[in-house]
Amino acid sequence: MNKNMYELDVTGMRIAVLMGGPGSERPVSMASGAGVSKALTSCGAIVTEVDVRDADFILPDGVELAFNVIHGTFGEDGQVQGILEQRGVRYTGEGVLQSQMAIDKIATKRRLRERGVPTADFEVIGVGDVPQLELPFVLKAPKEGSSVGIYILHHSSEIQARLADVRQYADEILVEKFVKGRELTVGILGEQALPVVEIRPKEGFYDFKNKYPFLNPQAAGADHFCPAPLDEDVSREVQRVALAAHRALGLHVYSRVDVLLDEKTGPSVLEINTIPGMTPSSLLPEAAAAAGISYADLCVRVIALSLQRFSQS
Repeated sequence: MNKNMYELDVTGMRIAVLMGGPGSERPVSMASGAGVSKALTSCGAIVTEVDVRDADFILPDGVELAFNVIHGTFGEDGQVQGILEQRGVRYTGEGVLQSQMAIDKIATKRRLRERGVPTADFEVIGVGDVPQLELPFVLKAPKEGSSVGIYILHHSSEIQARLADVRQYADEILVEKFVKGRELTVGILGEQALPVVEIRPKEGFYDFKNKYPFLNPQAAGADHFCPAPLDEDVSREVQRVALAAHRALGLHVYSRVDVLLDEKTGPSVLEINTIPGMTPSSLLPEAAAAAGISYADLCVRVIALSLQRFSQS
């Protein structure tokens, strides 16, 4: 995408910011939506905030674009994308099929493995099955976001209880080899890998509470370092792997790729988020700022890339 495509003038554009959703990440989405709405309004767009609770959400008359910041269930899994396409409304982010794959940690892991993108060993278990991987490992609900339904297990005595917890979200569970390493994330805008961010949780791991301290005042939170304090060659390799993961899933607009960095084996992709957070503590806006891209400009670039995707489909 050439630079001029980023210089989109949204003045007078009628934009509906879709926020909320019925899933576990609803409060995060509401915060993201408020930020996007304020930014686009400052750019001259005519913005309507739409609190989406189910498939019967109402869009304002004359809407030209839906800016989707519904994280996780319904917003990130292809459902809202399909509804908008049926209504003939263009929207931000990826299409139905790409969204369905990226939200599914199992499908993502299989695609990464097929395309030679480094990712930790894994297995998939169904109801009544028990993990065969050696401890420690990680149990993951395959279609939740913001680290909901994720548990790191070190002892066999924990397995049954945690399996029951994860099965509240899904019958099929991803079991992933635990990789001890530095927690990194890379924002992708089109074909541009943004500066690497390192996340250092003050307690435990980077779970829902530590990700969103503004929602959980009692949480220890996490420190972010951007650009991450890495050797230049290592940083470039992390960005390369993140961009390879973005491409492996056929993504075109934007994403945030979570990576673990083992000092011996190098970067390993955890998952890919196609509707990354846009809250005050979110990582994508932080990485964009380090690249000289303001929050408002980030929103406009997402729109420009999204419109380009529609023009090429």
